[in-house]
Amino acid sequence: MGELKPLVLDVDGTFLRTDLTLESFWAALARDPLATLGCLARGLRDRTGLKAELGRIAQLRLDLLPVNPEVAELALKSQTAGREVIFASDADAAMVAGLAGHYGMSERMFLSENGKARAGALVHDLGKRGFDYAGSHKADLAVWEQAENALVLGDVAGASRLAEQGRNVVQLGGGWPWRALWKALRPHQWVKNILLLLPMIAAHRFDVATLVPILFGIVAFSAAASSIYIINDLLDLEADRLHPTKNRRPFASGAAPIRAGMLAFLVLVVMALGIAAALNAAFFGIVALYMLTSLAYSLKLKRMRWVDIATLAALYTIRVVAGAAAGAVSVSVYMLIFIFPVFVALGCVKRLTELTLASSDERLPGRGYGRADRGDLLNVAGLGVFGALLIFFLYSISEQGRELYPDTWLMWVALIPIGWWLVRMVMLGWFGKQDYDPIVFALRDKFGLGLLMITLSLMFWAAGLWAQWFGG
Repeated sequence: MGELKPLVLDVDGTFLRTDLTLESFWAALARDPLATLGCLARGLRDRTGLKAELGRIAQLRLDLLPVNPEVAELALKSQTAGREVIFASDADAAMVAGLAGHYGMSERMFLSENGKARAGALVHDLGKRGFDYAGSHKADLAVWEQAENALVLGDVAGASRLAEQGRNVVQLGGGWPWRALWKALRPHQWVKNILLLLPMIAAHRFDVATLVPILFGIVAFSAAASSIYIINDLLDLEADRLHPTKNRRPFASGAAPIRAGMLAFLVLVVMALGIAAALNAAFFGIVALYMLTSLAYSLKLKRMRWVDIATLAALYTIRVVAGAAAGAVSVSVYMLIFIFPVFVALGCVKRLTELTLASSDERLPGRGYGRADRGDLLNVAGLGVFGALLIFFLYSISEQGRELYPDTWLMWVALIPIGWWLVRMVMLGWFGKQDYDPIVFALRDKFGLGLLMITLSLMFWAAGLWAQWFGG
């Protein structure tokens, strides 16, 4: 019986359900944005040096990278049978060596920038037909033509002709579902953009001319938000993989490729800014501000204690201003001052929920909070609730409030359900009874929605709208 031929595994997209170089870029950008951008500016002509520098900045946790289970099982069986399993990649040599060491692969590896170069190196060292090769890209065709057995992961254009040439082709699983990329857009989060309707409701501007541009504004904000969700997930890959539920996110789990996410980001940015520009200059500026602030939050601010909560509250408040700009509605200063502490409280609820559901006392991955901060978060949430209710009351007795809501006493009654809703949200977060996003939870919580509807009904009553619409 002859010696078993080596099994060569392409790393990026084949053994791993991700790309080492792109992983190191996003990890480096999250760790040190300025150093990473400087590294890119200096290293565009030296790809090898660039990859090494990105790897140095990133300090990837190679043990957390998602693997393709079918390929990993094949590698394990081959190792058990005494077969040499070799990695091939165009990533940084140190990272490939580290990955090989972690999984007990051969110390020998093949590094190359393209398929033809890799095929030549393999034939030079192992001989023509002297190895089996597993890959998942069109560039691997040149290698498969020189291999004894071609192990094809997923649907690769041109791979079908290998069998016609007499190659033994083994089709493995692979590919990725488009629904994974759709999930990465987090369409369930788009419901947050109904906040753009608040200025229209508060000003009692219930007409088509006001509503239609705001609806287009909601579409623009949804695209903008999804683009930032993608960037946030790419910057948070390691933190998400350490999280009990976020580890199932498409990019963290490898269900969707990083490259597809980057392309989707560009498409969404063009869509968001294009719609915004078509509405008006003010709305375009607000969308741009929202995206820049969100990007700063993803890169740095979310790791800063208290600053992250203030930024979250500001991003929600920006949505209200955007609704006013899109519909050409005057927004009350009282509304903005009321909205901000509400979202400060809900930002604290988000962190409280995460800390309550955390499996250890260590700081949250990628965040500045540990369980010892729960008391402080509860206090700040309480201040947010008190501030919001105080502003609501002051608005009810202001000149503008009396003009829009003549029956002031009904506004005071409305303080009861809105206060109940806020306190309930805080306590649910304290006891870990929510999911990880209080806004999404609130829009699914039937009891809470009932309290909000009661509040809105009382405000409409105070404004005389029920009598205007239905007579009486």
